[in-house]
Amino acid sequence: MDLHAPLGQERKDKNRSSGRLRLSTVSSVIAVLALTGLSAWTALSPVALRTEPPIGLTPTPPETKTVAEAETAGDPTESPTGLATSGPNDGAVIRRTKTADGNTVTTFSPNARQGPVVIGASSTQDPRLAGQPNEDLIELTDAGELPTVSASGLRPVDFYARRWSGARGTRIAIVIGGIGLSQTGSQKAVTDLPEDITLAFAATGNSLQRWMQEARRKGHEIVLQVPMEPFDYPAMDPGRGTLLAEKAAASNLANLHQAMAQITNYTGIMNYMGARFMADDKAMDPVMRDIGKRGLMFLDDGSTARSLSGDFAKAIGIPHAYADVMIDAQVDRQAILAKLDELERIARRNGQAIGVGAAFDETIAAVAEWRNEAVARGIEFVGVSALANENRP
Repeated sequence: MDLHAPLGQERKDKNRSSGRLRLSTVSSVIAVLALTGLSAWTALSPVALRTEPPIGLTPTPPETKTVAEAETAGDPTESPTGLATSGPNDGAVIRRTKTADGNTVTTFSPNARQGPVVIGASSTQDPRLAGQPNEDLIELTDAGELPTVSASGLRPVDFYARRWSGARGTRIAIVIGGIGLSQTGSQKAVTDLPEDITLAFAATGNSLQRWMQEARRKGHEIVLQVPMEPFDYPAMDPGRGTLLAEKAAASNLANLHQAMAQITNYTGIMNYMGARFMADDKAMDPVMRDIGKRGLMFLDDGSTARSLSGDFAKAIGIPHAYADVMIDAQVDRQAILAKLDELERIARRNGQAIGVGAAFDETIAAVAEWRNEAVARGIEFVGVSALANENRP
């Protein structure tokens, strides 16, 4: 007992305290040595503690070795090279890179979709300006304003074409001609026919500019009917400015240009009669070449099997369409409806068909009624230029 300690307290054992201090010091030294050894082993070990890289959401850093350029993909599939591949309309850019340690990192970034939804949306005329011509598609001549291909290569057949869906379903084009020959018939055609019916303007008609503007504002595609010589000419006379097989090329071209200058905004030329003229290769050659040079299509009404229009169009390389059915050779409602049913059968068999008729009251009424029923059966009605040979899918 320590007699000098305060009352009720005893001094601690000095030897016991010294032993505990030495034990604590030894433990600390061992812990430090163990931690140092673990750190050294980790740094010198050839195997990384983490074998998977983090998810790459940012572009590849400069020090990462890139083994592939960006490729477009939405639902990517693996190519033989291990890179993501897909089409140009998909919604993401995929970049796959390989890091120095052999791991593959995939990063994604948005990609703008490409390709039109509506056929010709970027090259056809704005509907709000449909009644006005494109000045780039006009050549000023002594005959008047003639269609021409623009300096950039834009053609009237493309610019004035009616837009359509581009779907591969059954398609029908119906062309109603004689617009301008009768004021009441012209008014009825423009007013009563659905806008997806093509209208053919007779070059010998009246008030053509006014009817053209009304028809275009309504949404119709239009073509121009040029009078051509039939076999029984002049007993059967198509009208002033008829193209004649025995006339010189210069004379026929002058009449063609006079007809072309009557209106603007049309996609092509359609024959009015012309069985003899279209069977004569010497007469047809300069006319077809001029039509093609001006960026127009040629629509053959199918009235004669001897027509050379298709042969010339193929040889020259211009858009060409051939009518399958004349729907109103008999001007009677039931007969017209029967012809329209025949037109639908051809379209379902071939994927498309073209019918032609005139602006008779019976024809207009029958076409308007039948067209609405055909749409309900899944038929798409298109401007006739959509069915020209070079535009067929």
